Amino acid sequence: MITPNDSQITVIAETYRLLGDPTRLRVMLACLAGPIAVGDIAHTLGVSPSLVSHHLRLLRSARLVRGTRRNKQVFYEAEDDHIAHMLTDMIEHVGEEQGGDAGS
Repeated sequence: MITPNDSQITVIAETYRLLGDPTRLRVMLACLAGPIAVGDIAHTLGVSPSLVSHHLRLLRSARLVRGTRRNKQVFYEAEDDHIAHMLTDMIEHVGEEQGGDAGS
């Protein structure tokens, strides 16, 4: 196993802190399927586009999502496969936990 240095520990802790907000996590999950516009994320989540933009700014500054401009719109997606795998692995983990026998 790789042992992270102090700087990496700080970045990892900040990443999990950012993803600890339920709305921000939903925004991040919406970006996993591929490029998606702010308005589409807002519609899917039932929140305002300005709230989605706020969360995307934070996620982008943490290098969790990237935006690509197409004409007048920006489409967002997960920065890389590492982020997508981390989240899908966690979803699977939680699914196993909820679907498994509590006595195991």
